[in-house]
This record gives sequence, structure tokens and C-alpha cells, in this order.
Amino acid sequence: MADAAEIVNWVVGVALALSTLVTLFLWTAPSQYDPFAHVKAQGPQAGETDEDAKFANQTRDRLSRSPEPQKTLQVVVLGDIGRSPRMQYHAISFAKHGGKVDLIGFHESELHPEVSSNKNITIVPLVPTPSALQTNSKILFLFTAPLKILWQIWTLYHILGYGTKPAKWMLVQNPPSIPTLAIAQWICFFRCTKLIIDWHNFGYSILALKLGPRHPFVRISKFYERSFSQRADTHFTVSNAMARMLQSTFNIKATTLHDRPASQFQPLTAEQRKTVLERLSETKEYAKDIQSGHWKLIVSSTSWTADEDFGLLLDALQAYSSSARERQSLPNLLVIITGKGPQKEYYLDKIQSLNQEKKLDRMLISTAWLSTEDYASLLGAADIGISLHKSSSGVDLPMKVVDMFGAGLPVLGWGKFEAWPELVREGINGRGFGSAEELTRLLQEVLEGDGKQLQKLREGASKESAIRWDDEWDEVAGKLFKFGRS
Repeated sequence: MADAAEIVNWVVGVALALSTLVTLFLWTAPSQYDPFAHVKAQGPQAGETDEDAKFANQTRDRLSRSPEPQKTLQVVVLGDIGRSPRMQYHAISFAKHGGKVDLIGFHESELHPEVSSNKNITIVPLVPTPSALQTNSKILFLFTAPLKILWQIWTLYHILGYGTKPAKWMLVQNPPSIPTLAIAQWICFFRCTKLIIDWHNFGYSILALKLGPRHPFVRISKFYERSFSQRADTHFTVSNAMARMLQSTFNIKATTLHDRPASQFQPLTAEQRKTVLERLSETKEYAKDIQSGHWKLIVSSTSWTADEDFGLLLDALQAYSSSARERQSLPNLLVIITGKGPQKEYYLDKIQSLNQEKKLDRMLISTAWLSTEDYASLLGAADIGISLHKSSSGVDLPMKVVDMFGAGLPVLGWGKFEAWPELVREGINGRGFGSAEELTRLLQEVLEGDGKQLQKLREGASKESAIRWDDEWDEVAGKLFKFGRS
């Protein structure tokens, strides 16, 4: 009997504990989305008469039955907002139509001016991951990755569930998919928020670059990404090829929303180019030589990561230097590399060594981290843009090329992946390469001679710049959010 009583007491205790936990959870669960919360929040004002209060109540009641509730959106980036231009563009476009936006992510870099100045956009910064959990070592990665994920889970859950008001829609950048998709699904379920995933690439394919495609973590990541993404309400992709891959691999139907240049990326007139070259610290010493054609200005934007082979560009530049020693018809090069990333210091040391060995004659390679305005100006003043982006999935597209086209800058880029033809028309606005040897040959072909090839590519890039982000967004996302074209 004593044993039976102990069992009963144990069961009752467990039941009480569980019911208490459930009650606490429901009591502290994230609040639900209310499309008319902004109306209900407008309570009686100080000094308001009974007649005024009655009129205000009638107004609030009428507004609460209005077919046009306030449009609200959370844009979520588990990364540096300043280095996520597409997500900033989403926020700007939504806010331009009068919607309210919470832009959530790490606030580490300078933001787009229209983000900072727009009263309809609120920046909600995430707490940065401790530096002790950041590593490039494969061995240490296996130990620090779980801890990093736990940190991100708590930070993201707290901000989305309690640090922000519920919104009608949540637009999440993918990748990273872990833990973003799971947390977003959980919060959207409790808050009655519609989840939209903006596919820039696949998280598991990027992880495969570090661990290999057959690693168990990569397989688990793919299963996770497929499972949690299928429950979203809407999907956008950056390319048609990615939409097809989502359909065939994850059984997800997505709408393509191509990247297009924002308004600050514009072709420059000759006079504007002269002003920019003489103003920027990176170019002013060579401004006259660039304008005369004796030097050519080349720009490449890189994140200094494994999916961009900067070593390939160095190999091509060494080969170009070797040819330029013998062929005076080849111009000197000023090569400016913009961006931040983990492999930057490694390659800077390599560039220094190559200069000491005189393997980069007749050129100067420098790095820069520029404001949005200065970066757009630099692209407009350059002769050639180079993209080193190697797609981990084969179906994502480098936005840097879109920006280059916006500035009327022709592009030479790694083109050995499926989605490349969606962005670049071979021989019209750019050229694709698949090796350092091909890039060397293209540089020589385009830069040597009477300049007709370069001019043809520039004209093609300028025509491409006519299609802008607002046009694409209004046509695709604007319809989803039920915004009329302005």
C-alpha cells in the first residue's frame, strides 16, 4: 500500500509540475497578431469630454471594421543587416507603400541611407555572438557550432517573441537556415503571423563547402531545411533555377523575385566620372591616368569566403602582369577589392609577397570598405567589374553583379553554374570564365586594342540598368502584400 501511495503522490506531483509549466508557458507565450492593435491602442486623451470620448470610440469602432488594417512586416536577417542589401531593399519597398517594418538582425555595418532615414522602418538589433564561438577551424567548428546555435536560438526567440510587436508577415532570409527557420516557424504559429522565406541559397550547400557534401551534419542540415521550409506560407527565390530546384528537391512552389539594382547605382557621365575619380581616396592619385586610358580601373566585391576563389583572381593578375611586360599595348591596372570577410588577411599577406617577388608589375591591388554611396560611385567610375562568386548550389546569383549592371559596369564573372545565364548575356553585358587562364584571356581581349569590345559590353550593361528593384518588387512582392503600384 505504501508503494502504491508513493506512486500516486509521484504521479500527482509530476502532473502538477507539468500543469504549472504549461500554465506559465501559456501565460508568457508571445502575444498574437492583431491587425487593429494600432486602433485599439488609441485610448482616451487627457482632458477629453464625454462627447469627444464617444466620438473617438465610434471612430475606433469604424476603423476596426475597415477592410484596410495596418500592414506590418518583420524582416529577419540572422547576419549583418548592412551586408544584406536585398533584405534592406525589401524593408524600403514595403515602407515606401506606407507599411510598418521591423528590420531585425546584427547591426554591424553602415545601413542603406533610406533605411536609416525612413520613419516606417525600425531597426531591432540582435545581440552579437561572442567572439569565442567564431572559428574557421573544421575541428573547433564541430564543438563551437552547437554553442553558437544555442546562443542564436535564445537571442532570436527573445527578440521575435518578446522584443517586437506581432506583425502580419515575417520575411526571413535563408540561409542561414539553422536556427532561423525553426524559430520563425514557432513564433509565427503562436503569433498567427504569415511566414515568407526569401531564398538566397541553400544552407546545407554552404555547409558542404566547409565539411564536404557527405558529412552527417550536411545531411541533417538538408533534412532540417526541407522540413521547416515546407510549412511557410510563401517563398521567394533569387532565380528561376532556384525555384525549379526547390520544386524538385523540397516539393516547394516558389515565386522568383530577381535581384535588381537600387536607385543609387547609376551610370555616370564623363564629368561625373572625373569628379568621382578625383574625390575617392582609392583612385585620386591615378585619376588622370585612368581618364586617359593608360590605366584601367577594375573593381571586385568579395566576402572573402570559400565560395569566392580570390586565389583565382591573383593567378589571373599574375599572368596578365607577365604578358604586360612584353606587350605595351596592355594598360596598367588599378584593382580595388571591396568587402570584409575571414580570408582577407590571408590574401593581403599573399599580395604583399607577390609584390615583393615582382609578380604583379604594372598594376596596383588595394582593398577598401566603402559607404553605400561611395561604393556605387566607384562602380560607376570603373572600367570592368569582376565577380568571383562560385555558387555552392548552382542556382543562386551574386547581387554584386546586379549592382554593377545598375552602374552600367560590364562584368567578367565565374559563369560555370546553372543560373548564370539568367543574369549575364554572354558578349552583350558581360563574359563568363571558368579558370584563371580564361579570366586572363578575357582581360586581355577586352582591355587591349581600340576599346570597341569594352564599349559594347558597357552599352549592354547600361541597357540592363534600366530594370530597377522597385519595378520588380512591386510586380511580385507588392501583389502578395496587396500594395497598388505607385
